Amino acid sequence: MQTVRLTKETRNDILTQLLKRSPDSYQGYEERVQEILSRVRQEGDAAVFDYTRRFDGVDITSEKVRVTREEIDEAYRAVDASLLEVIRKSLVNIRSYHEKQKRYSWFDSTEAGTILGQKITPLSIAGVYVPGGKAVYPSSVLMNVVPAKVAGVPRIVMTTPPEKDGRIPASTLVAANEAGVDEIYKVGGAQAIAALAFGTESIPRVDKITGPGNIYVALAKKAVYGHVSIDSVAGPSEILVLADETANPRYVAADLLSQAEHDEMASAILVTTSEALASAVAEEISGFLQTLSRADIIRRSLEQYGFILLADTLDEAIDTVNEIASEHLEIVTKDAFQVMTRIRNAGAIFIGEHSSEPLGDYFAGPNHVLPTNGTARFFSALSVDDFIKKSSIIYYSREALEAAHKDIIAFAEAEHLTAHANSIRVRFE
Repeated sequence: MQTVRLTKETRNDILTQLLKRSPDSYQGYEERVQEILSRVRQEGDAAVFDYTRRFDGVDITSEKVRVTREEIDEAYRAVDASLLEVIRKSLVNIRSYHEKQKRYSWFDSTEAGTILGQKITPLSIAGVYVPGGKAVYPSSVLMNVVPAKVAGVPRIVMTTPPEKDGRIPASTLVAANEAGVDEIYKVGGAQAIAALAFGTESIPRVDKITGPGNIYVALAKKAVYGHVSIDSVAGPSEILVLADETANPRYVAADLLSQAEHDEMASAILVTTSEALASAVAEEISGFLQTLSRADIIRRSLEQYGFILLADTLDEAIDTVNEIASEHLEIVTKDAFQVMTRIRNAGAIFIGEHSSEPLGDYFAGPNHVLPTNGTARFFSALSVDDFIKKSSIIYYSREALEAAHKDIIAFAEAEHLTAHANSIRVRFE
């Protein structure tokens, strides 16, 4: 993990280094992804099943691709009762948080004879992608499904890659059933995104695709955007801790490593005004690496994208935080709530030494699907809003239109759109 004194030059260098992790830098994979998308669009199930054999080593057919009720029941028997209890507790928190985001249609009428409004309609069918491979992610299931359910989406379809024995991890199936997924398909990778975007004989086309994945999944989502909606093109995970001399270095080190263990491209950054804290955190990290099971992944992550940034002032530290716009931001300073008011760019903000990042990943309630690679400057966490459409409502009586018709005609003619003007004029001939 590199310790760097913050200057304008070092800040720019670090931002450049971090942006190398962006899916926009994965051009070498795009041709392969386009080939997969094109083939699935043309050949449907046949292409999906062929890629599943090649990439996952599993023979899938139209009879086996959808998870059965029996497989779900078997998953419940395999999952530890204590984990099921935790999933259910987490679901309560996540659902409660997202229910506060729910929007409703509204209409505003006037005595002049107008009605304006906004009609809220949930999407008809949502697709959720759940990754497999290095780890199992039942938490990702909950975070993607619950806002769709709260929004009122009537049909939720999930895809996830099968294991070598053709099964889906039991905890993933249980989480999906508890959250309310309607259909689960044993398909992963770019071929799953293509199937959800274009539809096949077995897998329905959806209106929106959400959920994280590897480079191929990220690029596939980027490529199908426009055919369907997507949540975002997510990059590798990241955490930034803003701390001063009051922070506990052991807690800070542990929190930084909680994200570095995701994969080699994850980023963990400490921004601090305290050289003593910086030194203590580095020492604690060395100690933790002797015991953590994913230490090799963590080391590679920290070597490439781990930084301890020393700022001269808290103002400089906060400016740096806003410029990096991290996915996860922890604030461990004096007057942490006051500091929070000065943060403009962050996916999720964790305040105080006991609000560690995994709290948001699993249990607190706010969504853990967050903008990465600096996109917190303009993107937000996944929410109920991602699963609704807003239609404008306009009604004018003849009297209300008559009062405005000359103004509308004048505006249309100023743009040389005579048919627009005529559409209004004919009503008063």
